[in-house]
Amino acid sequence: MRWIRFEREGGACYGIVNDNTVEEVAGSPFGEHGKTGKRFALEEVKLLAPVIPPTFYAAGLNYEEHIRSVAAAAGTDPRLPEKPDVGYRAVNALIAHEEPIIIPRDAGEKVHYEAELVAVIGKQAKHLSEDQALSCVFGYTIGNDVSERGWQASDRTLWRAKNTDTWKPMGPWIETDVDLDALRTTVRVNGETTIEFSTNNMLFGVARFISAMTRYLTLYPGDILWMGTEGASPDMKAGDVCEIEISGIGTLKNTFQAEA
Repeated sequence: MRWIRFEREGGACYGIVNDNTVEEVAGSPFGEHGKTGKRFALEEVKLLAPVIPPTFYAAGLNYEEHIRSVAAAAGTDPRLPEKPDVGYRAVNALIAHEEPIIIPRDAGEKVHYEAELVAVIGKQAKHLSEDQALSCVFGYTIGNDVSERGWQASDRTLWRAKNTDTWKPMGPWIETDVDLDALRTTVRVNGETTIEFSTNNMLFGVARFISAMTRYLTLYPGDILWMGTEGASPDMKAGDVCEIEISGIGTLKNTFQAEA
């Protein structure tokens, strides 16, 4: 099942996508809800980020090739993590499918995409074993963890390198029927494929992360966990169109724009 969040009469509401039709839902997929009987053509609705999370979690370095690429760029030896590491991102940076990514005037040239699988939590969870961990996942969507590498290297935190407004596109919807082992991620820039990889080829998978996190943290419905990326990105510039496709989920598409 595919859940979207879309603009309706000046507000936000949820809907279920069947083929190219949206069935409006009153309430939230994370609580009580029911169909209103109203239907719209998918192409006629304005998509919003599929959820605004209570907490926005992000996996640390979680793909081997990406770790090696980062180390090579920095002139250091790659160090693979021995355990899951979790960080945080800012909700203010979230935007939807087909909304523009704004590059600030003082950003450097190394503005990069990061194609990520996003796990969406569906119910409260604490102290889950790895075998139990996926029971709290509602579904999955796609994220683009836009990053400015100069700021990432120079700032003491990632406050602007990762969390600048518009730098966390997410969508286009939440897919609840997902086979993690079957997923494949493909990134295209201006129509040309720049990377393709097995999505679930992570150092630590979704279940491992959730189990580790819930030893210390309570996860709540609507929380999101971005799972990291593979490989390296070219330098993105104004006018570039980035499409991230994860088979079985969909395609997230956004255009980079210069700040006015």
